[in-house]
This record gives sequence, C-alpha cells and structure tokens, in this order.
Amino acid sequence: YKVSPADLTDLHVIRYELERDLMPLVLSNTQYSIEKGQETLYEYDLPKIQQQIISHFLLGKPLITVNGIPTLVNRHDRNYEIILKDVKAKVKQEPLQTLTLFSVAGELHSYSEVCEALSTLEVVLGFLAMTGGEPHIQLSCYLEEVLQMGDQMAQHIVKAFSMCCLKHCVALWQLLASLKSENMLRLKRDPFAGVSEKYKQPLGEEEHRLLTAFFSKNSADTFLLEMHEFLVLVLKKPNDPDTYRPDWGLKDTLVSYLERKDMDIPPDVEDHFPEELCLSHYVEAWKFIIAFKQERGQRQ
Repeated sequence: YKVSPADLTDLHVIRYELERDLMPLVLSNTQYSIEKGQETLYEYDLPKIQQQIISHFLLGKPLITVNGIPTLVNRHDRNYEIILKDVKAKVKQEPLQTLTLFSVAGELHSYSEVCEALSTLEVVLGFLAMTGGEPHIQLSCYLEEVLQMGDQMAQHIVKAFSMCCLKHCVALWQLLASLKSENMLRLKRDPFAGVSEKYKQPLGEEEHRLLTAFFSKNSADTFLLEMHEFLVLVLKKPNDPDTYRPDWGLKDTLVSYLERKDMDIPPDVEDHFPEELCLSHYVEAWKFIIAFKQERGQRQ
C-alpha cells in the first residue's frame, strides 16, 4: 500500500541501527573456515540474509509517494546550458578582463583546487539562477555574507573570487570548467569521455599547421573559453547525428553558437580562424591548442 508524505508516521518508515540490527543478522548467517597458514575464508548465506532483512525490516511497510517531497538533483546532472541562461536573465553578465583571467588561474595551483573553486561557484550559480543578485557585488562577499559560506572556503578560493563580481560568474564558470579539463589532460585523464567519437578524429599535418599559424599571431583567449563551453555543454550531450554533423565547419558552427548568444565575434577569429577544420576534429583541435599555448607560455 502507499502513503503520502503528509500522512507518514513512525510506524511507516524503516528504522535500523547497523551495529545493533544488521550486523548480528549478517554474522549469524556467515560461516568461517580457517586453514593453517591461510587467511580466514568467509561464506555468506545471501538468500537467507535477504529473506531475514525482508521479514524483519521491509514486510508491512508502505511505499511512500513522491508527491510533496522536495527533489534533490545531483549538481553533476544539472543542465548548465539552462542554468547559465537563467543567470544571465537575472544578473547582467560581463566578460572577465584577460589580466583577471590569468590572475584567477594563478591562484589555483592544482586540480583539486580548481575542482573546489568550480564546485563553490556552481552553488552560487544555482542561487543566482533562482533569486538573481546585484551585478557589482564582489563574489567573495556574496558567498560570505549572503550564502554564509565563509567558514567553508579555503583562502585561495576567497582570494581568487575577490577579483570577480556577480556580473562575472558566467565568465568565471567558463574559465574554471576549462581549467578543470586542462588539469585532467595534464593528469592523463580524459575530460571528454562523454563526447561522441565522431568529434574526436585526429588532426593531420595541415590542420596542425593552420592552428599553429593562427594561434602564433592571435591569443583568442575568450574564443577558446567559448570553444570549450560548446564542447562540454552541447557536444557532450547525446545529439541526433544531424544536429551537429561531423563534416560541418568548426568555425561556422562556433560563430553560429556565439550569434545565438548575442555575442560579438572577435575580429581575428572571423577573419583568420582556419575554415578547413571540421567538427570531427573538435576535441583534438582543442587539445592541440591548449598544448601549443602552454608550451609557448613556458618558453616565454
């Protein structure tokens, strides 16, 4: 039988203590065998354990209907394409200056620090998408005074977030999400495991040459962040094969994406980004660009 949350009583719910109720039940249905010089072997009577758990704890308990129960969604399962749109609708957003991008990245020295900062920011985005906020409030102040999270933040996050205001939250999310992927590459992990193989085709010599030529003359830092955002928010989702065909031009697809977001296309991208690259090269192109810029940064 079923019971609504409003009608629940103590008799309806399953209550147990691990040490007092479950462990004796498991141990009473476990056999031990010891051989000289060998480890103790445990053999569990799983069907009997299951039968006793059902009869002691589950029998006679109702199903609880979900109507009226607040639902929690794992943050990893939230649709950030929609959340970022909601934030933009509630709080006017602006890009971060290039110097600030480098300064924030410089405060986060490891993969764990980047993940911690990104997780904290995603809490902020969830609130802003629902309630909005004053664009010029400093992000660290918002966390400490409005969300009361001051005691939960490490000093490097406070310092990094003090460089940004609420009007920078979307740009900051783009930066931290990209830094997370870059750190995963450095740790030999795949940040794009959920992206279809049709967008992971290797680059040829000509594509390497074209990308090297473009990024030797143009930094295009903001465009790179948009490129990564499209990768993790759009291409990572299961799409119909014709929604983003692998033989479509990478540049044309990204320009169209930016136009749908009412963004200006950087002149150097519009004039000089190689037309020859296809969506099939997307993941490997992004990896190559990141590796190229990191190598150039080390030489400088």
